Amino acid sequence: MKIYYFSKNSILGAVIVFVMLCGFLGISLLYFSNAGIASNPRQPVYQGNSGKKAIALTVNVDWGEEYIPAMLKEFKKYNAQVTFFVTGRWAEKNPELLKQMSKAGHSIQNHGYKHLHFNQLSEAQAQEQIKKAEKIIEETTGEKSRFFASPYGEQSKKLMQVVAGLDYDLIMWSIDTIDWQRPAPETIVKRVVNRIHNDAIILMHPTEPTVKALPGMLSQLKEEGYKMVTIEKIIINKDSKLPDETDKTRN
Repeated sequence: MKIYYFSKNSILGAVIVFVMLCGFLGISLLYFSNAGIASNPRQPVYQGNSGKKAIALTVNVDWGEEYIPAMLKEFKKYNAQVTFFVTGRWAEKNPELLKQMSKAGHSIQNHGYKHLHFNQLSEAQAQEQIKKAEKIIEETTGEKSRFFASPYGEQSKKLMQVVAGLDYDLIMWSIDTIDWQRPAPETIVKRVVNRIHNDAIILMHPTEPTVKALPGMLSQLKEEGYKMVTIEKIIINKDSKLPDETDKTRN
């Protein structure tokens, strides 16, 4: 049997090479995991998972700023904290109103820079739209968005990869008010109240029928014992709080 002897220099050299290879592999994994495209995309969120009698009212905004002050008044009256998904171009045109929405305790989240069909965009284009809106929202409100609602409610495997790669959750809804069709206010109220459930995500837009529907809708939800909280309060993870642990100073 042959016995092989290795010098100290040879062993040291092998160790150095091994350490360098491990370091290179670690850096490569870190780079690709943060490159904007996730290998294991998250799933779209249609409702929360808090298990509490809490709901999230969401308002997608790319127009209708003339109705938002009246909506804010009703939200304050019924102690409702809501989530506004705004486009970046809208935020650029209405910075003071956006600040008012944020200071009132509402969550300002991402609806893309423009109201585009995201399923028709390349991965790079979708990333640019979300990141551009994120930058404007953060510069205006001081808060970074981390939830994305795609225009037209579009979703695809490619879009999910982009959204997850940017560390966002893609928000859908479990109850649609169809207020963008401008139905009678009573129709909006019935669609919500008749379908309400724990952890519901309710989709709205700033329209005249929505403003008129809010008093009846919010009062009934409050009477039934539902807490109206922002989206991050019903999607429970390591960074979120349960609805009954919310900061009661932000009304």
